[in-house]
Amino acid sequence: MNDFSLLAGVNVFAIVLVGLVILTIFSGVKTVSQGYHWTVERFGRYTRTLQPGLNLIVPFFDRIGRKVNMMEQVIDIPQQDVISKDNATVTVDGLAFFQVFDAPKASYEVAHLDQAIIKLTMTNIRSVMGGMDLDQMLSHRDEINERLLRVVDAAVSPWGVKVNRIEIKDIVPPADLVQSMGRQMKAEREKRAEILQAEGQRQSQILKAEGQKQSQILEAEGRREAAFRDAEARERLAQAEAKATEVVSAAIAHGDVTAINYFVADKYMKVLAELADSTNQKTLILPVEVTGVLGSLAGIAEIAKATFGPDGRPPSSSPAAPRRPTVPTTT
Repeated sequence: MNDFSLLAGVNVFAIVLVGLVILTIFSGVKTVSQGYHWTVERFGRYTRTLQPGLNLIVPFFDRIGRKVNMMEQVIDIPQQDVISKDNATVTVDGLAFFQVFDAPKASYEVAHLDQAIIKLTMTNIRSVMGGMDLDQMLSHRDEINERLLRVVDAAVSPWGVKVNRIEIKDIVPPADLVQSMGRQMKAEREKRAEILQAEGQRQSQILKAEGQKQSQILEAEGRREAAFRDAEARERLAQAEAKATEVVSAAIAHGDVTAINYFVADKYMKVLAELADSTNQKTLILPVEVTGVLGSLAGIAEIAKATFGPDGRPPSSSPAAPRRPTVPTTT
């Protein structure tokens, strides 16, 4: 009986010892997940930080203090009322993105880290946006985010935390102010539409005037070119007539009777051509003086023949016969 009891006691002791060893091993081995850091405390005092992976601590003396999330985190900034510089009350909320880079500071330098960041951000929102008027609040959101980030990040740096971004989600003015802004926006758009329409009409009128101006200039240049060419044609015609008159005059001066006949007949035919050139001319009635003129031509021809001879040459007593011009005779 005594041997049995002793054996049973030994077995119980062995089992307890094995259990104690197993418990000691499990309590001394710690596995830290990726993205987390664990702080180790010995008798309530921070000693070191466990990195992700398998770690060993002293059983029964060391214990895990804080399990700190080292990944970037986002927290909601609750809605709050902010009074602008021009006494307009708006409701503002936002988001804050932060990341712990020093686990011991985030664990032991501040209590309730998330709440601390939220309260700090809300306070600075009132401070930053309270110095702006309503129009600046609504139109300078990037500037607000930048100023908040700069101020809040500097404030949380001693806690081992880095604030990466702060985004203002909504800026909601009062309902009556929204209605006024809507009416103002509508009036501004109508004003711009009317200005654009007037500008379009102005440009259209300018373009039309420019077109008319160019058309008139081109038309005037055409008339000038035509007049220049007409004058040039008349000048050349006058030169040709003057040259013909000179030749005929020279021929007359040298006693050529056929030249006289050609000159008078040419003028006469031109006059008759002008009389007959009318489109409505059906009947051509020659004046009485025309027959007189024709008779004068015959008389002139007879006088010339008597003076210069039948062949139109001067008498043989003259020292030298004149040279006959090359003017064609009329038939």
